[in-house]
Amino acid sequence: MNKRAFLIVLALLVFVVPALAQEATPETTPTEIAPWVCPEGFEGQTLSVYNWSTYVAEDTIPNFEEACGVTVEYSVYGSNEEMLARLSQGNPGYDIIVPADYMIATMIGRDMLQPLDKANIPNAANLSEALADPDYDPGNVYSLPYQWGTMGIGYNITETGEEITSWDQVFNYDGPVAWVDEPRAMFGFALGVLGLDPNSSNPDDIAAARDFLIEHGGNVVAIAADDGQALLARGDVDIAIEYSGDIFQIGVDCECEDYQYALPEPRARLWVDNMAIPYDAPNKPLAEAFIDYILHPQVNADISNFTAYASPVQPAIDANLILPEYLTNPAVYPDPDVLATAFFTLALPEVEQVYGDAWDEVKILLGR
Repeated sequence: MNKRAFLIVLALLVFVVPALAQEATPETTPTEIAPWVCPEGFEGQTLSVYNWSTYVAEDTIPNFEEACGVTVEYSVYGSNEEMLARLSQGNPGYDIIVPADYMIATMIGRDMLQPLDKANIPNAANLSEALADPDYDPGNVYSLPYQWGTMGIGYNITETGEEITSWDQVFNYDGPVAWVDEPRAMFGFALGVLGLDPNSSNPDDIAAARDFLIEHGGNVVAIAADDGQALLARGDVDIAIEYSGDIFQIGVDCECEDYQYALPEPRARLWVDNMAIPYDAPNKPLAEAFIDYILHPQVNADISNFTAYASPVQPAIDANLILPEYLTNPAVYPDPDVLATAFFTLALPEVEQVYGDAWDEVKILLGR
């Protein structure tokens, strides 16, 4: 499925799902789903998972350990680039990683992933149509979706005094701001503001975006590694470029309406995080059992309900397992008009170093 077709199908998915949720009443009872059953033969084994922080429900890992009689070693990283750098130095023993779409393509190109045995992952059939057979991994040979969503702006409206609806407001804000330490995301936003392709491979465009970020970085007090929401919650910043679910989670924790999330104009960023197995993973069979477990409707719904990200598992939606307030929220399931202008970060190996060097320049000149 090409990128345009993917966005069209995804837009239809996002349009239909909230409409179905709006028809649901508070009395709607979720369909009972048979619990996941672990295949035999894994008792006493260990699985090493390398994932983003705050990205599983509280019982996701303990339930898997109990079901299979195994131990899970769970480590976290703060960016795709951090994860790639760690594995490029040699895999210390990770069986499962959860890269974003463009990083999957990058790692496939570097022979860092091994093909999945779908016979061991029957729940792969649960994927929503829009998320199957993506450009970054045709046929889902090396990866299967975990969660999907957006990256935009989290802000404390009590401090900003107004809604944030554009990137211009962020880059020109008179107060403390946190960026995210993801170069391709930050350059994509800057390129979008400049009216350029967020996935440009033109060195002149990249240089222009670099200069824009440097010129508009005077309000930046931190470049955060996937913890901008913590800076926002502590009051260190008024605005943080972050993932939607991270902002939702601090709003739930404070039981307040101070923390808002926006997909600013002119362009938002969409992403799909995926489960994959490094080429030298020590326990591929148990890793495939874990992927199958995550794609179980109830398990994936529990993760989505905890993280406030969108589920890629269609039966989780069809069985009313996702909280209606998330299904109807355009910050979780974006409106079609937002999707029409949104961009995915694409793998650009020919200018990967150019982006990396330009980002280093930005951080050095900003002193971050």
